[in-house]
Amino acid sequence: MTLQEAILSYPKTCTESTAEHGDWVVSEGRVGPRPAVQGPRPTQISIQRYLLAMAAPPARGRADYDYLIKLLLIGDSGVGKSCLLLRFSDGSFTTSFITTIGIDFKIRTIELDGKRIKLQIWDTAGQERFRTITTAYYRGAMGILLVYDVTDESSFNNIRNWIRNIEQHASDNVNKILVGNKADMDESKRAVPTSKGQALADEYGIKFFETSAKTNLNVEEVFFSIGKDIKQRLADTDARAEPHTITINQSDQGAAGTSQATQKSACCG
Repeated sequence: MTLQEAILSYPKTCTESTAEHGDWVVSEGRVGPRPAVQGPRPTQISIQRYLLAMAAPPARGRADYDYLIKLLLIGDSGVGKSCLLLRFSDGSFTTSFITTIGIDFKIRTIELDGKRIKLQIWDTAGQERFRTITTAYYRGAMGILLVYDVTDESSFNNIRNWIRNIEQHASDNVNKILVGNKADMDESKRAVPTSKGQALADEYGIKFFETSAKTNLNVEEVFFSIGKDIKQRLADTDARAEPHTITINQSDQGAAGTSQATQKSACCG
């Protein structure tokens, strides 16, 4: 079992204390300030090792999946990133707004083109105070979903800032997709027209979807779309990495051998 798999399957709370940054917790996939803990101190694990595990290359060829794809949800606080994640991973929706603390994640395995794809989806906190720890996850992401709220124009305008963060911290070949969430809201509350979202996506050459975690509008389509694009990129990379072989027809080889033998005989005669 790899360190990454051990962390993902580890049932206990893991913490690391630092004098400079205070206590941070990794618990059920969540990274954030450590709550007050009574009783024995939890098992400790280095946050640096945890981040390295996130940045590990995708594992393939295991019994339960063919590809492991790491996705990241980013965007302003309150745009519905966590709701999208819960809808896709658990098929559930809640109207209760709970701010994500640091980092959270879910896993869902899907099938694309006959391949089993394990999606490891990371949900980041949108607040500025968590920006340092969340950007540490950009490098390990293979795909990033940029989410804004169609009823909040400022969240849409900030997408350009989020893209700049991607350009600074993520891999050059990372796949991106633009998501306008809360599309179920009444048109009178809409602040960002669909055409404006499409225009921004076209400007950056990325796909665009409007979604609703509440009604499940386009939620499956968004994750399947970016998953399929990444799988294709990985497959193309694998194909280019395979050694090139040349098949020689036996009859041609025999003819060539006869010709070479004739030339040698004439030369030495």
